[in-house]
Amino acid sequence: MKSKNIILSAILILLIGTHPANAQSKKKERKKEFYFSWGYNKEWYTKSTVKVFQPSLGNKYSFESIKGHDHPGWNEGLFTKAISIPQYNYRIGLFINKEKGIAVEINFDHTKFIFADQAAHVKGTLNNRQVDTVVNFMQPNFFYYLNNGANFLLFNIVKRWHFYATKDEKIKIDLLAKVGIGPVIPHVDNKFFGLQNKAGFQLGGWNIGVEGTVKATFFNYVFLEYCNKLDYARYANLNIYQGTAKHAFGTYEMILNLGLTFPVGGKVKNK
Repeated sequence: MKSKNIILSAILILLIGTHPANAQSKKKERKKEFYFSWGYNKEWYTKSTVKVFQPSLGNKYSFESIKGHDHPGWNEGLFTKAISIPQYNYRIGLFINKEKGIAVEINFDHTKFIFADQAAHVKGTLNNRQVDTVVNFMQPNFFYYLNNGANFLLFNIVKRWHFYATKDEKIKIDLLAKVGIGPVIPHVDNKFFGLQNKAGFQLGGWNIGVEGTVKATFFNYVFLEYCNKLDYARYANLNIYQGTAKHAFGTYEMILNLGLTFPVGGKVKNK
């Protein structure tokens, strides 16, 4: 009788061990998570100084405390032009440790900086003469555009915190913090005192940035994120007529992105 009881107990244990609830607790999931997003941005810039060097012309002067502004583009009809014409941005990232919420990310912002239509203080050497005066910085004799992009590229480290999820986890709210450094790739187009450069893209310096993001994920794969970002960029050797320019400024950005995320990598048991 005892042997029958032992056999029945063993069968019961096996049945419990293979119950679907137990199998669910040992469900495996992917180790990592890949994501991509695309969106648009709005910027505000600090006052800044453009330093101009044209040795062959006897020029070494600065436009001091200038005011730059952006050109969003998306507010002029987003679906009436190519998606890459307005101020856009994208992020490509990989959570290398999902449990700890650590990711690495390529973070690019196509921002635009325009310096025009204002009284500009000029100080330094112009045509081998000392100057300290104010000029009307406006077309046709003056313009300074990074209008096809001030173009901030960052390589970010990302930290994620889970903030809220519905019971069925169809909607999740996360908070993210990002920090990074990288090059700037401006499109430089300018005219100083009637002398215009040959416009084009160049590798023009570096920038650092920090970003805070609220991210809402729907049905595990689609997400919407709202970002606030601070960036500091230093430009050097910018192409101007027979010379170069230097420029540095701070930026505050607001960004709205739509993206996709999905699991990748090997599988581990879900705890």
